[in-house]
Amino acid sequence: MTVKHHPSEAVLLAYAAGGLGEGLSLLVAAHLSFCPRCRRAVREAEAMGGVMMEDIAPVALRPGALEGVLARLDAPAPNAPDPAQTVGAPLPLPTRHASGETDVADAGSPLPSVLRPYVHDLATARWQWLAPGVRQVDLVHRARGRDTAKLLRIAPGRVLPHHGHAGLEMTVVLSGSFSDEQGRFTRGDLAEIDSDTHHQPIADSGEECVCLIGTDAPLRFSGLVPRVMAPMMGF
Repeated sequence: MTVKHHPSEAVLLAYAAGGLGEGLSLLVAAHLSFCPRCRRAVREAEAMGGVMMEDIAPVALRPGALEGVLARLDAPAPNAPDPAQTVGAPLPLPTRHASGETDVADAGSPLPSVLRPYVHDLATARWQWLAPGVRQVDLVHRARGRDTAKLLRIAPGRVLPHHGHAGLEMTVVLSGSFSDEQGRFTRGDLAEIDSDTHHQPIADSGEECVCLIGTDAPLRFSGLVPRVMAPMMGF
């Protein structure tokens, strides 16, 4: 398998620095499961960040800072933060075996191991009808305008509605393939689309296309019917 499409350097650096939300971090981590080139880039970015932190000049603590921290050790545990208001750190890099191969998925399954905490098996997942020939599973759901991640299952030959974006959209192909104005994407490829791009993906092989899609802003559909149905579909 040869991965041809990759996230931008800016996205990889944001991932390494913990600057992506949970949904988009999951997209990048899934791509890393397939792509040794991008795994190396993330490791180099993390190492560079560590060196930069070592070079930062120390800053004196404000008076009473230590006493305040010690006092908090005996305080009751705070309520858990609202997940919708947090930005997650990078997900762990996929497991590497002694042979150097990546632990992408169990035999016969297209799921990378990083998705297992969200959905264990595609066959038993709770697929929801989205449109004729298209089903979805919400993995990371946020309030409108925050980042999300979901699985899409697209029947062979099915064309998705033409749409643009209010922010960033990333798609990782887990099985099958799709084509759009940017090219053809197969297993392991990541399509990165920004707010300046419109496209209309089509599942272009004889098998269904299963992909992981993440956005940090709502999609902008061109047709009247898709625009009306978008809020109900979680877009």
